[in-house]
Amino acid sequence: MMNISVLVSGGGTNLQAIINAVEHGEISDVKIVSVVSNNPGAYALERAAAHGLDGVCISPKDFADREQYAKALLAHLKETETDLVVLAGFLVVIPPMIVEAFPNRIINIHPSLIPSFCGTGYYGLKVHEEALRRGVKVTGATVHFVDSGTDTGPIILQKAVEIRDDDTPQSLQLRVMQHAEWRLLPEAIDLIAHGRVQVENGRTRILPEDIL
Repeated sequence: MMNISVLVSGGGTNLQAIINAVEHGEISDVKIVSVVSNNPGAYALERAAAHGLDGVCISPKDFADREQYAKALLAHLKETETDLVVLAGFLVVIPPMIVEAFPNRIINIHPSLIPSFCGTGYYGLKVHEEALRRGVKVTGATVHFVDSGTDTGPIILQKAVEIRDDDTPQSLQLRVMQHAEWRLLPEAIDLIAHGRVQVENGRTRILPEDIL
């Protein structure tokens, strides 16, 4: 059984996708041991409570500096015996202390096909606004491991989504979530839980089921 903590900042739609996948057996051998938000008003915490999951707010604003925040977050992850940290719309930069403590054990969902429209400043609607501004025809989502950079860790899964001529940032965001994000994140968690993701020389390899 793999213990996961899901880190969120807002509505928690990706959290809900994970919860649904666990409850429906699409993710197996996984237990959600904690839902952590930096925002006390995040609806994601209500989603967690509705499913009997432990939710907690650990916000940088409540600490004297980032180091104290990082220590508190790390202590919580250790107390809950977290094996994998899942960033599901988490808008706080993961402290280096956490990255070092969980090498290739933190994953993030990003709403574009990395390396397009990623890095510092690219989050939420801003990603989709830029995709439409540039006139690209295909976008999507990426699940990747988190390293010391911003959206630079090894890519685990990607899924493309077509951009329509009449798209707005909002309509594109919703379609990317429905057709890519909500599918990729549960799939990646299940693959990792069953030992099917290997990282070699900064790249991932997905092992087939029949060799395990």
